[in-house]
Amino acid sequence: MKLKRVHHIAIIASDYEASKAWYQRVLGCELLTEVYRAERDSWMGDLALNGEYLIELFSFPNAPVRPSPEAQGLRHLAFAVDDVAACRAELVEQQVRVEEVRIDPHTGRKMLFFFDPDGLPLELYEA
Repeated sequence: MKLKRVHHIAIIASDYEASKAWYQRVLGCELLTEVYRAERDSWMGDLALNGEYLIELFSFPNAPVRPSPEAQGLRHLAFAVDDVAACRAELVEQQVRVEEVRIDPHTGRKMLFFFDPDGLPLELYEA
């Protein structure tokens, strides 16, 4: 098996409209397609970052809350950036919950965690 690349990351939002707006405003994602799936009472939107399809955003009625970022499963989604500190300042300006810049102990590179409207941990990594 030869994998070519990551095709998408799927996220279930508690408030689809708020999360869709947040991913567009804060991360600069572009909404490519959106469909309401009546049989599941669920919205699904495809969001692209820099023209590349990346995030499937879903709504599901009564979806359970994730107990902790340390729970089994996908831990976080990371984005490569040129300047973590500058990006942090932009996030703070937009009143996004962010942690302090850290140094990855394995690579020596700057990184930080920030959180979407549902508290999903996202990472910026200086690459």
